[in-house]
Amino acid sequence: MSLNDREKAQLRSALQEAVIKCSERCLYQSSKWAAELLTAIPETEGSLDDSRLSDASSGYASTVVAPNTDPDEALLEAKEINNYLLAKSLFDCREYDRCAAVFLPESTLTSIISPKEAGSALKGKGKGKGKGKAAVGSARPGGGEAIPNISQRSLFLSLYAKYLSGEKRKDEDAEMVMGPQDLGTCKNKQLITVSRVLEAWFESRKMEDGEIPHGQGCYGMILAKEKNEELALYWLLNRVMSRLPQNIVSFMFHIYTSLELYQHDANLANSLDQLLHIFPSSSFLMTCHALLSYHAKDLVAAEQNFSRLLSVHPYRLDSLDHYSNILYVMNSRPKLAFLAHICSNVDKFRPESCVVIGNYYSLLSLHEKAVQYFRRALTLDRACLSAWTLMGHEYVELKNTHAAIESYRRAVDVNRRDYRAWYGLGQTYEVLEMHAYALWYYKKAAGLRPWDGKMWMAVGSCLQRMGRYEDGIKALKRALLADNYYEAGSSFASASDGMRGDPEILLQIAGMYDNLGEVEDAKAYMEMCVAQEVGQAGESQGESIAIHHDSPGGGGSEEGGDGGGRGAGTEGTGVTAATSKARMWLARFAMRTEDYPTASRLANELCQDGVEVEEAKALIREIRSRTHSTDEESDLRGRTPGVS
Repeated sequence: MSLNDREKAQLRSALQEAVIKCSERCLYQSSKWAAELLTAIPETEGSLDDSRLSDASSGYASTVVAPNTDPDEALLEAKEINNYLLAKSLFDCREYDRCAAVFLPESTLTSIISPKEAGSALKGKGKGKGKGKAAVGSARPGGGEAIPNISQRSLFLSLYAKYLSGEKRKDEDAEMVMGPQDLGTCKNKQLITVSRVLEAWFESRKMEDGEIPHGQGCYGMILAKEKNEELALYWLLNRVMSRLPQNIVSFMFHIYTSLELYQHDANLANSLDQLLHIFPSSSFLMTCHALLSYHAKDLVAAEQNFSRLLSVHPYRLDSLDHYSNILYVMNSRPKLAFLAHICSNVDKFRPESCVVIGNYYSLLSLHEKAVQYFRRALTLDRACLSAWTLMGHEYVELKNTHAAIESYRRAVDVNRRDYRAWYGLGQTYEVLEMHAYALWYYKKAAGLRPWDGKMWMAVGSCLQRMGRYEDGIKALKRALLADNYYEAGSSFASASDGMRGDPEILLQIAGMYDNLGEVEDAKAYMEMCVAQEVGQAGESQGESIAIHHDSPGGGGSEEGGDGGGRGAGTEGTGVTAATSKARMWLARFAMRTEDYPTASRLANELCQDGVEVEEAKALIREIRSRTHSTDEESDLRGRTPGVS
């Protein structure tokens, strides 16, 4: 059987339509079958001129093939439409190597980058050791074959498929999560190939003035994966960010980036509210709104926002691991159980579902069961940041410090901006009494979240244990300022007006002043600590105390530390162990200065506190003994002639 050119053209059109319609209906295997038939039809040289190619491509525009405004690119896309449909069908079926080979067969890749060049390039790329911008315009490795003349769309699809192929093999080569052979050293071996091909593409497109053309924004992502951070920043910020269109979608990108970097304020909240008026049911914007409340330490509002999100989108599991963290901190066991039930019913093999269930078991103090589910989440997705960090918390509870440290380190490898992993490393090393290491990690966490009092409290407490009292005082004062900043909701300076704080922090500051021999400062902070029982510091003994601005100012990024900064409200804390200790110190100080009425009043208050009753009663007996002796001496001097 033979077909003439007109019949072949009709057959091609029918198969193209079949590929597109099957793909639109997510019938990926059927789409692949039709695409393989489509590309198996021999092409006739010069069967279509350029104008007819353009017309043909526009006739098959659909959800899988978008038109291109660049005429040169549009012409290339029209010429390769059949191969592109095959490549996309293979990609949808997750046959990544076959997809890449449609436009970039292995022989072509080998001619572009030789094994020798790949080895040398790999050494130069690791840990940000690239050669900066000069590497962008490097000569084509080995002087091999040029990049095939294909459209940017096809080049991107091929290289992205090659990257995903490397990610798939990396997961296959990895050992069992946290197993004896799981060292976290498996790498994506296709990164160097994709990087070299892109460099060759840039070199072939370099303009006469040396300017490198834009396009192929995946280069920045590849550089970031290679830990070439300096060059990745150049490509992602200088090359990509400057070319983003100024529209509503780029504005959403700015909001998301601000949340990721913990850089948010009232303006960001207003921007989110405006976007929610335009897209009231947007799951993405509703999630951002909930996370914004979470970062601002408003757990109640965050829980309400996530609950509303879940009611509008009951089958959406994205970001529900954050919701489970909130419910865990709020100790809301019934809601967390309900959330775990929903996630299990929707898809029990999603990483988010495993994290939610793990948090539920952790709340029940079933830590080994929680570790099992966090490991399951990591088996499904090794880049699941929440699972690594939360598994570290569970290993701390199980007293397995080695496994906890490894979990936190892997979390940092996934995302170096995860302050919780840095903070967890600090806590673990502090348990091991390795305070120098703990201090380094605490400072990393505080640097990521300079307005989180919990981070600075950890730094100050660690410095106190190391005997560095002056630095510890500065850090703890920074913690007080950070917590009051959240309450003031305004500038750093106004936050220090009417300063209040956690009684425990104030007690620590007073104790360090006492160790330094600065008794008056110690007394002032002890009085401020006691004053937290009844409300605003300005209404009590701490009225004259001012927190010095002697801590280095930080940036404006903040996210609520879990459970941190609870002492900065307008209401008093009531009697706590810290305020009782401060009251006892003040009573003993009054005894040393022979201010017996004050000592007696404070000791009687301690008896009512019910915290240090026995020691307070002993102090009262000593006060009575001293005052009785003093009265007898006075009477004796009054009855003895000549004694004044």
